[in-house]
Amino acid sequence: MLMELAEACQLEAARRAMFDGQLINLSERSAALHVGLRDLSDRAYLVNGSDVAHEIKRTRKRMYEFAENIRNGTLKGFSGDNINAVVHIGIGGSDLGPRFLTDALAGTFNNGPGVHFAADGAQTELKSILLELEPQNTLFIVASKSFTTAETMANAELAKRWISNAEGSEAVASHFVAITMNGEAAANFGISMDSILPVWDWVGGRYSVWSAIGLPIVCAHGQEAFEQLLAGAHAMDKHFESAPLSNNLPAIMGMLGIWYINFFEASAAAVLSYDHRLNGLVSYIQQLEMESNGKRVNHDGQVVSVKTAPVLFGGSGNAGQHSFFQLLHQGSNQIPCDFIVSAKGVGERHDEIVANCFAQSEALMRGYSQDDITGVEASPPPHLECTGNRPSNTILLDEVSPFTLGMLLALYEHKVFVQSVIWNINPFDQWGVELGKKLVSGIMVDITSGQIGGEHDGSTQGLMAAYCQAKKR
Repeated sequence: MLMELAEACQLEAARRAMFDGQLINLSERSAALHVGLRDLSDRAYLVNGSDVAHEIKRTRKRMYEFAENIRNGTLKGFSGDNINAVVHIGIGGSDLGPRFLTDALAGTFNNGPGVHFAADGAQTELKSILLELEPQNTLFIVASKSFTTAETMANAELAKRWISNAEGSEAVASHFVAITMNGEAAANFGISMDSILPVWDWVGGRYSVWSAIGLPIVCAHGQEAFEQLLAGAHAMDKHFESAPLSNNLPAIMGMLGIWYINFFEASAAAVLSYDHRLNGLVSYIQQLEMESNGKRVNHDGQVVSVKTAPVLFGGSGNAGQHSFFQLLHQGSNQIPCDFIVSAKGVGERHDEIVANCFAQSEALMRGYSQDDITGVEASPPPHLECTGNRPSNTILLDEVSPFTLGMLLALYEHKVFVQSVIWNINPFDQWGVELGKKLVSGIMVDITSGQIGGEHDGSTQGLMAAYCQAKKR
């Protein structure tokens, strides 16, 4: 019945439109062709009638050469010193994917320079990183499609001052690389045109780790690791594109999500990993699911009549067992769970970690009834009972490798796409994040001047007044 629903919603036609490069991001009139970024074959990918595959390959080649020149010592700092530290400055989709994958693959491949990540708009994260580094040995990657993102540019300016104060302003070009659509702004910042790598409007931020945004991964782990990552994602792409819906993993996961969200009113979902290398996964999937499908208006401009994306949370399953798993087992909300574990682990206790994972899914399914507690019909205290019949998926990876991680992330991407088709919403825009950005400038004027304007509502005026008074104290 779920697959009949998918067919009725023309999932196969929508899938074909995405792979064909059609303008499926209707509100922004663009394609969503991230699948083309990870295809290492000679297949053409058309956007507005032009084959973008050549530009993808050219940019990938430049990324590999740039990273290799850092790794082998060819690329020097302004003073002729080797680069032994790379700091990636970005936020959202320009940060979460590279950060997660760089950390997850630590120790797997021949590591290059130390790679650090700074996304915090308050700059405390970047300042802490800079305390451990030397300017003459540090390269900064500034990742922003627009090259105007407030948090990213504030951190970039701090890094620029740090380099200029130590090496002189003329050193900036030797210590910065940009990944952006706005090459002019990057050049005006002081970055050499040879050190500006492109991204494109048909690649959404949360789908961009497969592009030059993945440069930190290549710097840390090399070309081979990145190409295996792409190959894993492409393998899932081919499966999603060609497998019948009834045997199609993204379609099955997506439709199960529809089942629980819309027929059981499950408003939350959990992703729980049983391998410390996957601890950053939930942050990545949170953005992927909630920014993509957190919509209330469909393609026709009408309010969606059902719930869309769930509130997604999770993290380390092993740690979660000692905190929020209580709610999963006995809470009043039904929360579907994805358990993720690898057959090949690290450490002597891996079998025990896997056993914990399987025990949790069994406990959610079977529960713990009065008969289990007593073995007789007498009524035990009700607080001991777990109702069971709570749904979960378990994804078993052969190992945590670039290939399997590529498959895993692509699986979730396509799952999200499947659900967007059923809900008839656009998973590739994010207009909801713009309103807060628009209000910032007016609030900034008021709190920096101490003059609270009447154009704000009473609650916001009260907050700003309290803040200004606290600053004075």
